[in-house]
Amino acid sequence: MMLIASHNAFAQGAKSIKINEVMTHNKSSIQDEFGDNNAWVELCNVSHSTQNIRGMYIATDKAVLNKSLSAPERQKMMSIIPSNDPRTVITARQHIVFFLNSASNKGTLHLDRKAESGKPLWIAIYDGNGVDLLDSITVPALKENEAYARVKDGSTTWRICDSTLVTPNTANTPYFNNKIKDTKENDPHGFAITILAMGTTFSCLLLLFIFFKILGFIMRNFTTGKKIAYKHPFKPVTKTVQKVDDVIDTSAIILKDGLKTKGIDKKVYIAVIAMALKQYQDDVHDVESGVITIKPKKTSWKHYVNATSESPILKK
Repeated sequence: MMLIASHNAFAQGAKSIKINEVMTHNKSSIQDEFGDNNAWVELCNVSHSTQNIRGMYIATDKAVLNKSLSAPERQKMMSIIPSNDPRTVITARQHIVFFLNSASNKGTLHLDRKAESGKPLWIAIYDGNGVDLLDSITVPALKENEAYARVKDGSTTWRICDSTLVTPNTANTPYFNNKIKDTKENDPHGFAITILAMGTTFSCLLLLFIFFKILGFIMRNFTTGKKIAYKHPFKPVTKTVQKVDDVIDTSAIILKDGLKTKGIDKKVYIAVIAMALKQYQDDVHDVESGVITIKPKKTSWKHYVNATSESPILKK
C-alpha cells in the first residue's frame, strides 16, 4: 500500500509540469547563450512543491501517440531532458525555457525537436517512462514574435500574445501586461504617470495635514475642558445638563401642542389654577368678624363692690 501511494504521489507531482508558452517564429524575442533566436517552449511547475523534470521527454511529432509503439520506440522519436543540470529541478510556481530547432550538444536547454515558422505545431511532454503523456497542446500558426500562451499559469484557456505580452521565464498574467501595453501606447514619455504619482503623494499629504489639524483642535478643546472641570467640577456640568433638559422639554412640548403654549406644559397651567383656588379658599376661612368672645371661667377670685367708690374689687 505504501508503494502504491508513493507511486500515485509521484505521478501526481509529474502532472503538475505544464506546457505554459510556445513561440515558433522567434525573430527578436529571447536569445540563447550563442545569440541565436530559436523557437522555444516554456514549462511551468504549477504546484507548490519542487519538481524534478530530469529524464522527461519533449515531443513535436504526433506519431508518438500511436499506442502500439513500445516505450523505447517512442523515446527515440522524442528529446530527453538531460539530468546533469540543476536548472531542471523546478521550484514551486517557477518556469524553464527550452530552445527548439537546436542540438543537445549545445547545452541542457537545447533540444533537437523541430518547430517550423508560420505553421501549426503539436508539442507534448512525456514522463520519464516514455509512456505517460503529461501535457500537450496544438499551437496555431504564429506570426513573428507571437507566442501561444495560457492566460495565466496553469489555466486551461490559451491565447495568442503579441511581442509586448510575451513572458518567457516569468508568470503569465492576463491583465497586468495589457495595462503596461496601454500605458506605453498612451503615455510613451511617462508624463501622465508622473503627474498621477505626484498628485497621489500631495493628496495623501493634504489628507494627513487635515487629519492632524482636526485632531489638534479636538485635543486642545479636550484639555481646556478638563482644566475647567478640574476647577469647577460640578457647576458647569450641572448647568449644561439642566439647560439641555430644559431645551428638550420645551422642544417636546412645542412639537406636541404647537406654538400657542410657547413651550409651557399644560400641567403647569392646571397647577397654577389649582393653587389659585386653594389660595381663595384659605383666604375665606381667615376673615374674622371683629367680635371678641370671652367665655366665663370659675376661679378663686371673688367680686366685691366698694361702697364709697362703687368700684369693683377683686379679692382672693
